[in-house]
Amino acid sequence: MPVPTIEWKNNRVRLIDQKALPHKLVFVDCLTAKDMFRVIQDLTIRGAPAIGIAGAFGMYLGVRASTSDTFKGFFNDVKKTESYLALSRPTARNLFWALERMKRTAWQNRRHPVPVIKKKLLAEAETVLAEDKAVCRSIGRFGAALIKKGDTILTHCNAGGLATGDFGTALALIFTAHAEGKRIKVFVDETRPVLQGARLTAWELMHEGIDATLICDNMAASLMAQGKIDKVIVGADRIASNGDVANKIGTYSLAVLAAFHHVPFYVAAPLSTFDFKITAGQGIVIEERSGDEVRTVMGYPVAPKKIKVYNPAFDVTPHYLVSAIVTEKGIVRKPSVKTLARLRSY
Repeated sequence: MPVPTIEWKNNRVRLIDQKALPHKLVFVDCLTAKDMFRVIQDLTIRGAPAIGIAGAFGMYLGVRASTSDTFKGFFNDVKKTESYLALSRPTARNLFWALERMKRTAWQNRRHPVPVIKKKLLAEAETVLAEDKAVCRSIGRFGAALIKKGDTILTHCNAGGLATGDFGTALALIFTAHAEGKRIKVFVDETRPVLQGARLTAWELMHEGIDATLICDNMAASLMAQGKIDKVIVGADRIASNGDVANKIGTYSLAVLAAFHHVPFYVAAPLSTFDFKITAGQGIVIEERSGDEVRTVMGYPVAPKKIKVYNPAFDVTPHYLVSAIVTEKGIVRKPSVKTLARLRSY
């Protein structure tokens, strides 16, 4: 990534406005929890790990102006902020993981004066960001072993630096393999309806000097049938304990196509994306977004104004279609309750 996706700067959160890419590199400042809620909900910042980081900083922004001088009153403000930010987007596990972590940090420091707790919450948010950078690089190191010299890879949505602190999950494998000199090629799904692949992944790959070709989503099957795809690599927004994966809508279609054409299908995600409280994908809440995202393309109308729209932001890929999941702790092949059990100890 040429610039950080999100950072703490000048006593505020500064992040890239991903809605403006690839045509403009614009930054947005967040000073309140309300600001953070808005940028998460409207996709100014998106990608499960990045949303988690934003949530952590949002928790601090929501309570730094708290006037309570008792822990009880302050902790009530913490819980209110958590509940508020949790409504911004429902599917990405990393958001809830970060909010829970921040609330836990406040509780663990309950014997300190409120001003001290506030400082510790900011420090914890900065730690979440720093950890993400290290985690993504670890994912890249482990996952690059799955990529051979000369491979052609298909991606979906954006799981690059823009979706994390600065390096990516699925794209971390590609960035690392490229740095190792493996001369890879990448086909980039455009990813309707919001075009994260066309706008964001293509932009990131070009900045890294990686051979990238943009395709419409419905061209993937044809490429696989021609033997032009060696593997599919995607990210994840929430992973159930059996290995079922919720990710950007269209991921399930690619997994089915990959299975039919005997193409390995890999998922890259940090441990913060796993939800071991959910036994299977049916328990994952799938966000449904505004129909205007489908009726328009980047604001330009392409359908009748009053046509009904079904617009789920994510779908669920069953674990038996996933060849392996790459985490910061290593690669789990043929994910299942049994094979993923060891991750619970981290």
